Amino acid sequence: MEYSLIILLLPMVMFLVLGLFGHKMSHRVAGLLGTTGLAVITALAYTAAVQYFSMPRIDGKFATLIPVNFEWLRFTDALHIDLGILLDPISVMMLVVITTVSLMVHIYSMGYMHGEVGFQRYFAFLSLFSFSMLGLVVATNIFQMYIFWELVGASSYLLIGFYYTKPSAVSASKKAFIVTRFADLGFLIGILILSYFAQTFDFNTLTTGNALSSMAGKTFMGLSVGVWAMSLIFMGGAGKSAMFPLHIWLPDAMEGPTPVSALIHAATMVVAGVYLVARLFPVYCQVPEVLDLITYVGAFTALYAAVVACVQTDIKRVLAFSTISQIAFMMVALGVASADHGLGYMASMFHLFTHAMFKALLFLGAGAIIHAVHSNEMSHMGGLRKYMPVTHITFLIACLAIAGIPPFSGFFSKDEILAATFQKSAFWGIWMTVVAGLTAFYMFRLYYNIFWGKEANHEHTPHEAPKSMYLPLIFLALVTCLAGFIPFGEFVTSDGLPYHIHIEMSVAVTSVVVALIGIAIATWLYKNPNDKPARMATAMSGLYKWAYHRFYIDEVYQFITHKIIFNGICSPIAWFDRHVVDGTMNMFAWLTQTVSYKIRGLQSGQLQSYAWIFLMGALVIALLVICL
Repeated sequence: MEYSLIILLLPMVMFLVLGLFGHKMSHRVAGLLGTTGLAVITALAYTAAVQYFSMPRIDGKFATLIPVNFEWLRFTDALHIDLGILLDPISVMMLVVITTVSLMVHIYSMGYMHGEVGFQRYFAFLSLFSFSMLGLVVATNIFQMYIFWELVGASSYLLIGFYYTKPSAVSASKKAFIVTRFADLGFLIGILILSYFAQTFDFNTLTTGNALSSMAGKTFMGLSVGVWAMSLIFMGGAGKSAMFPLHIWLPDAMEGPTPVSALIHAATMVVAGVYLVARLFPVYCQVPEVLDLITYVGAFTALYAAVVACVQTDIKRVLAFSTISQIAFMMVALGVASADHGLGYMASMFHLFTHAMFKALLFLGAGAIIHAVHSNEMSHMGGLRKYMPVTHITFLIACLAIAGIPPFSGFFSKDEILAATFQKSAFWGIWMTVVAGLTAFYMFRLYYNIFWGKEANHEHTPHEAPKSMYLPLIFLALVTCLAGFIPFGEFVTSDGLPYHIHIEMSVAVTSVVVALIGIAIATWLYKNPNDKPARMATAMSGLYKWAYHRFYIDEVYQFITHKIIFNGICSPIAWFDRHVVDGTMNMFAWLTQTVSYKIRGLQSGQLQSYAWIFLMGALVIALLVICL
């Protein structure tokens, strides 16, 4: 399967071609070139997936293949950094997910970005992002993953800040870059600690042996070194996957083009953290304390994001907080799993797969809506179902899927997650079921406000998106309808052995009833024009205001960074540097200059002056000798 190298290299080639020569191409040529390249990559990824999963199992498990690998940097005989391609069930699955969503985004962008300044640059950045993400998921070792991890951050910065003439887009791109870099610092420290004791970066070595055995008995500040290492690595994943409190960058990232939102927030960048934990899952099983931490962080994030999504008025921000909540579902599923009970692991990967499809569908549908009404606000929408029938039906399918209504894909994957949480404890099962109910509520609040309710006044009559935009919607809607019936457990599990997915009827019935209650409340409040939402907002004005302002977490960050760090710490240091350090150096310079100016006459070049000074000096010395 050496051709898998082409999957990785072709998007880089596309980036270089479009980046260097794109300005000489027409928009159509640049778009077709980028889209064709991605189509080839997608075909190769699907070929690799079919070929890989068709291979005979060894001891009931799919083999781990490394078709390409070479040594890059060597530190010791055991510790070295390699660059290569690793194919196993989760990396092959991620290849399919990334290429599928990226191809849909490329096709969609041909219509959505038509006529935009920087069209060629946009497709170049898309290719760079695809290269970075593909390199991340096929990495053979954790340091190679870190390299591509940072490339993902850099390329997302370029895409989020694509509209660089807008101050809000520039601010959002910087915010995303800084927050994720802060988290990545923890990731890097964790990698260094883990590799120092394990004496390897290699994933196969880390996950097949007892990687933390060499850390036994070693503690720091009351915690084992293994706990510190894996917690810091999770910190990097939490930053990329927008887990609380490192979530603040994701809603602002909506300033980028809507197809970028679909690419970043559906199947690629935000699931990198989930993929990281899944990749190192055997190592995390050796430190159950960190798995508990992942569960706590994920569960709180899921509830927090769901509550905030219930009151947002910008449709892209609703979907952004929805993404945060759904990624948290995946984290919780990994957190409640263990070496003996791998249901959560399989459920997390299954939900990653299904969520990628219906969340991309939701974002691309939102893009079609924004394209029609030229606004992100729900108040500028309403009654659009009769103007945009294709978008309406596909958006409804995605809403039903994320709400967990059978037979759509989200029902099957979410049911497995809820079953895994109930298997862990009734508390976590009830907690996540409540969050699932909130998900159904805010998604149908969004649906009714867009397609039903009171029709807004428009300068131009809304119309369906062009073919290049609605064809990806239809494809993703079909996948959303069918993906739940894929026997996912036969391919991707924690121990490599096949797992037969079966519906836990008690869990399934409960989750569906809770989802239907959430949908019913949303229908009662938002389907037809009424004053009930306004009266509810007034009745719960405190909670509504706090939720609308995201519980003022951004303001807390602003206070900490600007008031405490910048003004309280950095400003005094800057004053000391400017006035004391620089002042001291400036004083020495002034003193040297002044003295030099005063004594420069001593170097006149006139022999008479030198003789006179010599004579005077000799006389002074003679007088001193006589007197003394």
